[in-house]
Amino acid sequence: MPYQSHGSRRHNVQFGVQTVGIEPISIPQRMLDAIPGLLAWFSLLIVVVGAIYVPLLMLTGAALLGTYSALRFLAAGLAMLIGLRRVQQWQNIDWQAEYYRRWNEDSLPLEAVHHVVIIPNYKEELSTLRRTLDRLAEQPNAMDSVTIVLAMEAGDPEAVAKGEILEAEYGAFFANFFVPIHPKGIQNEIQCKSANQAWAARWAKRILVDEKGLNIHHIVVTTMDADTLWDKHYLEALGVLFATDSRRYSAFWQAPIRYHSNVWKINPFMRLLHGYSSAWELAYLAAPWWQALPMSSYSLSMKLLDNAGYWDSDVIADEWHMYIKTYFRREGDLVLRPIFLPFLASATGGKNLISSVVERYRQTLRHAWGAKEIGYTISQMHEHPYVGFRQGFRMLFRVAHDNLLAGAGWVIITLGVQLPTILHPELLRTHTNALPFILLQAGFVVVLLMTLLFYFTDIRIRPPRPTDYRPTFWERIQTLLSIPMLPTITLICVALPVLQAQTQLMLGIPLHFRVTKKS
Repeated sequence: MPYQSHGSRRHNVQFGVQTVGIEPISIPQRMLDAIPGLLAWFSLLIVVVGAIYVPLLMLTGAALLGTYSALRFLAAGLAMLIGLRRVQQWQNIDWQAEYYRRWNEDSLPLEAVHHVVIIPNYKEELSTLRRTLDRLAEQPNAMDSVTIVLAMEAGDPEAVAKGEILEAEYGAFFANFFVPIHPKGIQNEIQCKSANQAWAARWAKRILVDEKGLNIHHIVVTTMDADTLWDKHYLEALGVLFATDSRRYSAFWQAPIRYHSNVWKINPFMRLLHGYSSAWELAYLAAPWWQALPMSSYSLSMKLLDNAGYWDSDVIADEWHMYIKTYFRREGDLVLRPIFLPFLASATGGKNLISSVVERYRQTLRHAWGAKEIGYTISQMHEHPYVGFRQGFRMLFRVAHDNLLAGAGWVIITLGVQLPTILHPELLRTHTNALPFILLQAGFVVVLLMTLLFYFTDIRIRPPRPTDYRPTFWERIQTLLSIPMLPTITLICVALPVLQAQTQLMLGIPLHFRVTKKS
């Protein structure tokens, strides 16, 4: 996930429209940040030269990479089915009984576990925050062992008033209800989720541990987006898993995300795209052959958070950066535990198809800034050599893989197939050149089948259609066209913003982004 790398820099940030200005930093760091963009543009050069001089070799290379990508889709489909099975099983667990089943001599008393739930937000509607707090109030242990930290921003002129309203409405439903205000203008800090939750977590630790005397070893922290709707038993399950896990102080916990909060309000083209994202996130959590990383909303112990130095306050977002930072500080002794109780999130929206595409483009552009994590991981490998090259490279491969496949990989697969056949049409008529085309056709079939699997699975697990929802004729047409149009939508909403972000990183051009609009 996106982050702002370390080094000497200046940040000028405003919510709504944000500008991240980067002062000149050390040459090695700039070189590391430029890696994804350099590889993407170098791939373009290789494709052009290869298409002209060695078209068959270029076509074969692109076909092999396409085959690898198709095999990943096949693996993701299998992992998604495994994940759905586990979700079904976990939703039937009696967590009180599960505690005693898992209990061991190192376990904590379940009643000793205390939850701190941090909700960073900026200019969120009261209706959004109420919906989030309603779901948290439904957690079985809310009144006894849940502290809400509604992390407000001083830059929001309504922050204090909203905090007072919500504390009055919901304070009685939780053990504690705090409303810290993150100040503006702190040196070496930008106003963003990462800085907000770092301020709020330190504030909560001071109040709960230093002043009230709660045992820091018994506190588990959950950080979330303002529109996250947890499963009604998420905190109960988290408490059991935290209490009985011998590695509770070296673990993150992550539930799968589903973009279903507003699924019936968004454009039909966006439904399939976000369903795709949900399927892949579940696949990463469920697959024993892939390494999952935290996404959007997750949990970790207060002890681990305190030892790791909290979230860095000069990063655009928190997930991958915090995990990588903690991984190297703990010399590789860190795990991510799945909790197969999906939470709901809101998908990007818009008034019409064009505005929906624009908003999704902007969101992907911001997320694609996470390519900076490649350079950050390399720098951490250099600063923490005692972690070992093998462990460090494993993390680097995980962080780099998807970023590079979405950038340089997309260039090779797409243009590496098109350019050779355009410049050398005779390739299409020669039987001796059949292998790459066989691979491409087989890969296309696999991807199409997995797309249909993701699509119909997402339809099956969506919340029921509201009784007042009546799709228009145009919306029905868009729904029918969403599958054949997926390559075009993916090009516009995924590939192009990824390439733009990586190119901006390569050139040192600051990121300008707006807070994503949701329907």
